[in-house]
Amino acid sequence: MPQFAAVSRERHANKKWLRYSNHAFAAREMIAPIVGAELARAAVAMPCAFLQQSGRFTLVAVLSIIAGRNMFVGPDGRWLGLYVPAVFRLYPFRVLPTEKADSVVLCVDEQSSLVVDGATTGDEFFDAQGNPAPVLKPVFDAAMALERNRKSTEFAVDALAQAGVIRPWEIKVKSNEGGERPITGLHRVDEAALHTLPDEAFLNLRKTGALPIAYTQMLSMGQLGLLQHLARVRTQATAPTPSPSSQLLSALPDTLDDLLENLKDDLRPPR
Repeated sequence: MPQFAAVSRERHANKKWLRYSNHAFAAREMIAPIVGAELARAAVAMPCAFLQQSGRFTLVAVLSIIAGRNMFVGPDGRWLGLYVPAVFRLYPFRVLPTEKADSVVLCVDEQSSLVVDGATTGDEFFDAQGNPAPVLKPVFDAAMALERNRKSTEFAVDALAQAGVIRPWEIKVKSNEGGERPITGLHRVDEAALHTLPDEAFLNLRKTGALPIAYTQMLSMGQLGLLQHLARVRTQATAPTPSPSSQLLSALPDTLDDLLENLKDDLRPPR
């Protein structure tokens, strides 16, 4: 289980952090929270849906139809897909809210193997003067860009929920026994409900930026078959190797700068 703690001089002055070399840390994740700015890229690579938590809907990428197994992470930790959700690209960092209203802090997963003693190889959290290490600034900037977009996404998703167009997504997949089994807990935009909204309600969705999320989520539902395909491949081979021509392998960026630049591009609002 991840254990995120605020990055501080008291906890991390004598620690270093490592950059992940594969996506094994996400191998058991069935969903990943995503934001509106990355939805267009995610929707052509994986199904997206809404998950209801504490009475509120969250936009998520659906990564599996099998509990505890991410279909997009191969046995060797490679990402078997065309898009990696932004929250994974920031690992082991994440910004989380503090007790103060509208305040967040940069946190790191201390349960990961990427937080190490200062005597080993890695990037420092703080310099010799106790100031945040320069390498942390682009990490924090990218994390804050993701957080800002998360808030605007929540606002848009709330508008869809208030309009009553988010409905349970009834999914049935073929089981190994030849029958069908239901996948529960996911929600989708009901196209019929969306198109029969009164003009005023529909206009409100446009003003809140909810319509692009609604239409893109519906488009992504066609990617459900990809999950079923990946599940079948896993049952047929212990360590499937994607064909080089399939383009279903996303290599990690060569450097942290590349990773953060790619992330900023994905979170940049369309012109």
